[in-house]
Amino acid sequence: MDAIGSFLPFIAIFAVMYFFMIAPQMKRSKQEKKFASELKRGDRVITKSGMHGKIVELNDKDNSCIIETLAGKIKFDRSAISMEMSNKLNAPAATK
Repeated sequence: MDAIGSFLPFIAIFAVMYFFMIAPQMKRSKQEKKFASELKRGDRVITKSGMHGKIVELNDKDNSCIIETLAGKIKFDRSAISMEMSNKLNAPAATK
């Protein structure tokens, strides 16, 4: 019984780390994968580097997309598209 009592603080620390760090990160990762898989032609997006554009082509082979900007068309990996900024860009005006 004494051995369990000595490991109890370590178990508690791990539980706190899981609920405050690991679980939210896993949830966010799932949301980003879902967002990237639901992209379609015509969506207005913002990349993580801040480039604005509209998706003109999606490639499922290499998980990339071609974005049309004012400067021309540029190929990006889907993971380079920011979920938060793109959702804010496409949100209805009433929720902004």
